[in-house]
Amino acid sequence: MRYGRLADLVRLAMQMQGRADGLSLDDIGQTYEVSRRTAERMRDAIRDAFPQTEELLEEGGRKRWRLPPGTAGRLADPTVDDIVTLKRAVDLARQSGDFGTAERLDMLSDRLRARLPGKKRAQLEPDIAVLLEADGVALRPGPRERIPGETLHTLREAILAGVWVDVDHRTRATGLLSRNARLGPIAMLLGEGRQYLVAFSDYAQSVRLFALAGFERVEMTGDVFERPEDFELDAWMQQSFGIWREDSYDVVWRFTHEAAPDARLYLFHPTQVMTDEPDGSLTVSFHAGGLREMCWHLFRWGNQVEILSPPELRAAMIAQVDEARRQCP
Repeated sequence: MRYGRLADLVRLAMQMQGRADGLSLDDIGQTYEVSRRTAERMRDAIRDAFPQTEELLEEGGRKRWRLPPGTAGRLADPTVDDIVTLKRAVDLARQSGDFGTAERLDMLSDRLRARLPGKKRAQLEPDIAVLLEADGVALRPGPRERIPGETLHTLREAILAGVWVDVDHRTRATGLLSRNARLGPIAMLLGEGRQYLVAFSDYAQSVRLFALAGFERVEMTGDVFERPEDFELDAWMQQSFGIWREDSYDVVWRFTHEAAPDARLYLFHPTQVMTDEPDGSLTVSFHAGGLREMCWHLFRWGNQVEILSPPELRAAMIAQVDEARRQCP
């Protein structure tokens, strides 16, 4: 039996043409979440449509398949939806303050747009405006930090090159300036609100977070930086709620039955477990640190959420409320 999902086959053809090392049956199965037999049918459908499909043999005997450049022809042309999606990413990058990424994405958008037939190009701009407004990207309000483009560019280049940087950095909490600090940049956390660099501190001999707005000087060095072998960014970030790094706790929140439908739509933490209670309320539990940022998030739920544990979080929440009362007598 032949595999008949055209959209998957078109995408598979693009992937086979776009990767110099081709795709294996395991790659196909994992990407499309299909059985090995279905992966074989998908590969066979591509080979039937494109007889020039090349077969590569890896060490150990595993086979991979690829399409030579240009094989897919007009199938490789971008669609209006592709351009709109990329344009949306440009606007989101700008709103998060990542102007370097926004510029590169904009250039990529121009290249793809140039490949469109004339009629589609004429229709493109109004379609983009309508779709972006519908998604709330173009008019999304809210404060964000201003990060110098040169800072982002230098850090990004250092990450790609795998080198140390020498920096002057002012700590947000104390205002103290650390001069000539040596950091091994690993990743930038960009988004709404505050933005950070994940880096290995040569002084502390550990991975730390550094507020991007605190960098007053960033210079690349010629010294190679190798991140710790046992460091995994995703696992490191999962130890926190948001970005705060501190002791972890067993956290349990209970949302009222009125708030439960909305709360079910949230991923509060990658390790969360949601439990529907008999009264219609929803219990959410996870293990993480970052009590201050948990408080900031819980404020938006008002009296629709109860902190069951840890007691340290309840105490932090009360302290935040008391501080707000003192600021608004």
